[in-house]
Amino acid sequence: MRNKRMVWLITGASSGFGKELTLKLVAYGYRVIATARNPDDITQYLTANEEVLILPLDVTNKEQVKETVALAMAHFGQIDVLVNNAGIGYFSSIEEADEQAVRQLFEVNFWGVKNMIDVVLPFMRTSRTGHIINISSVGGIKAFAGFGYYHATKFALEGYSESLYQEVLPLGIHVTLIEPGDFTTDFAGRSAKENTTVIAEYGTTAGKNIQGIRKLSGHQPGNPTLAAEAIIQMYESPLKHPLRLLLGTDAYQYANDKIASLATDYEMGKELTFSTDY
Repeated sequence: MRNKRMVWLITGASSGFGKELTLKLVAYGYRVIATARNPDDITQYLTANEEVLILPLDVTNKEQVKETVALAMAHFGQIDVLVNNAGIGYFSSIEEADEQAVRQLFEVNFWGVKNMIDVVLPFMRTSRTGHIINISSVGGIKAFAGFGYYHATKFALEGYSESLYQEVLPLGIHVTLIEPGDFTTDFAGRSAKENTTVIAEYGTTAGKNIQGIRKLSGHQPGNPTLAAEAIIQMYESPLKHPLRLLLGTDAYQYANDKIASLATDYEMGKELTFSTDY
């Protein structure tokens, strides 16, 4: 078991994985900095004390990120685990998408993560210890019609995190991507926007999938409480921390489908692939 005096900073702690992880960590005796754009959403289920800080944080606001991390460091003197959980969804076909909605999606899902790591990583690097946990998605591995721009943010996060993993591991800092499947969180509810412009030709592809995920909302197979438990078990494990951790049987199936699809495509093109060398 890890030292329970370690400090976790969690973004997007008002609901979903962030809320469940916060509750589990507090129950296990860890020290926690729980953040959200509206901290009142956190105080509805958690009371601040010497071991628990509840702070306002919009991850797209770099100055507020600096202020929040400064307050956390002043209070605890350390941040051992950073959980980049804050995120939003956006449902649309590629052609129909609203540009401002897409830019906002990247601001939260990618640039928000970068903002947090920019500020927290120097402390971890100085202390030569730490763990960065980025909440990605199986949608960062395999894409589906209707969610292309959401996938783009998560594919970007995957590549960014894989490089970061290689850069900081020799410094004693770990990076883990959490790749959930469908869980009963707010992802398909209030945390996701949907493009109201619908082109009829995409009804059987993007449109069908968007309708499907809306109907699934509240009935997803994944249990976020058990997901929080799995994340903590991964962190506390004496074994090497993985770069990637799938959560949910559906995520495992989708990821393996993608592996098989890649293998098929690469083998089909093998002759042309090999024909391009001098």
